[in-house]
Amino acid sequence: MNTKHKLMILGLFFATGWQVQAQEKSITNTGASPYAVQQAVDMGDVQWTKGFWADRTKSCYEQMVPQLWHVYTDASISHAYRNFEIAAGLEKGEHTGPSFHDGDFYKTLEAVCAIYAQTKDKKLLHMLDEVIPVIRKAQRADGYIYTKATIDQQRSGQNIEFQDRLSFESYNIGHLMTAGCIHYRATGQRELLDIAIKAADYLYGFYKKSNPTLARNAICPSHYMGTVELYRTTKDKKYLELAKHLIDIKGEIEDGTDDNQDRIPFRKQHKATGHAVRASYLYAGVADLCAEIADTTLSNRLFEIWDDVTKHKMYITGGLGSLYDGTSPDGTSYNPSEVQKIHQAFGRDYQLPNLTAHNESCANIGNMLWNWRMANFTGDAKYIDVLELALYNSVLSGISLDGDKFLYTNPLSYSSDLPFQQRWSKKRVPYISLSNCCPPNIVRTIAEVANYAYGLSADAVAVNLYGGNELNTTYQGKHINIVQESSYPWEGTAIFTLKEFPSDYTLKLRVPGWAGKAEIWKNKVKVEVPIEKGYALLAGPLKKGDRIEIRLPMDVSLMESNPLVEETRNQVAVMRGPVVYCLEKQDVAADVNIFDLKMKHGEQFALRNENILGQDIVLLEGKAYRTDSTKWNSLYRKTSNGKPETIPVRLVPYFAWGNRTFGDMSVWMPVF
Repeated sequence: MNTKHKLMILGLFFATGWQVQAQEKSITNTGASPYAVQQAVDMGDVQWTKGFWADRTKSCYEQMVPQLWHVYTDASISHAYRNFEIAAGLEKGEHTGPSFHDGDFYKTLEAVCAIYAQTKDKKLLHMLDEVIPVIRKAQRADGYIYTKATIDQQRSGQNIEFQDRLSFESYNIGHLMTAGCIHYRATGQRELLDIAIKAADYLYGFYKKSNPTLARNAICPSHYMGTVELYRTTKDKKYLELAKHLIDIKGEIEDGTDDNQDRIPFRKQHKATGHAVRASYLYAGVADLCAEIADTTLSNRLFEIWDDVTKHKMYITGGLGSLYDGTSPDGTSYNPSEVQKIHQAFGRDYQLPNLTAHNESCANIGNMLWNWRMANFTGDAKYIDVLELALYNSVLSGISLDGDKFLYTNPLSYSSDLPFQQRWSKKRVPYISLSNCCPPNIVRTIAEVANYAYGLSADAVAVNLYGGNELNTTYQGKHINIVQESSYPWEGTAIFTLKEFPSDYTLKLRVPGWAGKAEIWKNKVKVEVPIEKGYALLAGPLKKGDRIEIRLPMDVSLMESNPLVEETRNQVAVMRGPVVYCLEKQDVAADVNIFDLKMKHGEQFALRNENILGQDIVLLEGKAYRTDSTKWNSLYRKTSNGKPETIPVRLVPYFAWGNRTFGDMSVWMPVF
């Protein structure tokens, strides 16, 4: 039976197997980081039960993971797994695809593991068991693993590791370390973890004896997160030592680049610079290290850079990296005598174009990864606010609602009249041939959303994300079982039933920054509780059977930007709860150009429920206005004094744009 046929059958199993019950306990309790205020629950201890994330997780299990697995194991589509087979000597051929393809496949394994942790579906284990021995066989005896170099060495007979400063060896190994830890935690099996340990030991020895110039081989530093994750899993302090060393040597070279985040040492950086994916991965890795060691020379830089990003460089969707190509920062970098081109650049402060916005899906995920670590490190809900913003908007926009097509970039506007072809497709596609790094990253993120829902500490449970789920975990010997009922993000109410809850614990309910306020009810009685770092605190005595309710206002808000953002001056965007909305061409009359439309302050919207590609979506219906419908045929023209014409409009969540009929779209609209 060929691979494609097996996967078709596997897909049928997935489609009927969602109700598999979790019977086994995941191994995730690796101990709290000493300088973190809270930590995640064990994998599999949160189960989505009903609503938005239950639907997305079901889709991830039934469509996303099987389709992704098919893509990466079918050599006629992607050579990622075939490269391992060639490196292992099981197939013949040349390395095909980008140098970071190994990392793409490791992310795919991580997605499979995360879904297995929630379903305990043995078919997922069989998939992993088929490929892990091949990965092990592709690894050199000294631990080095990078299929491109291994295959080239087979042909040339020469060792060429770390010869190309733009190679992704460390990046790939970083994702291997993370996947190995996740596989072990989800399954209790060590096979992939042992491969990762062997590779990490190679890196440890390599960096121990190498000169600082080789720091530039950390071009996309997933291995900063990976080494700390490996330390947390194995408790081997050399991996923590390696993580610290990687930060220390970054920037200790004379010819560093903004593209590689090593123009200057990290401890001297105060603003977000360089490549948005590489930067956000760096910041996430440093935040991981800060949770393990006390070093304000690192943490203070993170606080400064976070302020810079959220105040100057982040889109309203949580997207990062505004420019396809740019210089960073402000066109001169740190050395006015040398200007360097950077892909996916942050650009200048307030430089946030819409039609040409880059916002690579991986950068938006990097924003999530960074803010999750900052939230755990500080216990401050403002970081979860940013995580949620990116998750519901610029991350989910990267995948179709039916789960098998993807975006590399996530612009805030699209016009069919734009007189040039942009570099990346604005239509979601099954396979991004030049750089398919985003699809497995998106799928693993959706598979792992349950991990972000709650935070645990020695005396509290923090509710970070709302949605229908059940938390059933044991932390420091105490059993915690909470059932949450909620139709969030479409409704602002969440009800918690405490089935088991330590009497001396506090329940912390996040009050999102967009809400501004919340009503808290305990056993149907409204209560006043203190707010601390963005959480409403319900202290004891809480007991088994208590019902706690939070009610968040879900008003439609018209948002405006700082007037220094030239692109959106005197324009508004529409938000409801954490969801950013946009206007698509198909939701206005055929003779209406959406870019002629304006919005009034105080405009009222009605909610409309609709099912799009199997997903329940809340749309907003209201009115916009146009004063001139003349087709543009010049660069400038006189304004019209005509009577405003009322145009009915329907707004769709930004994450769902382009899922029906592809056409013009805009998040921002001029104010009338």
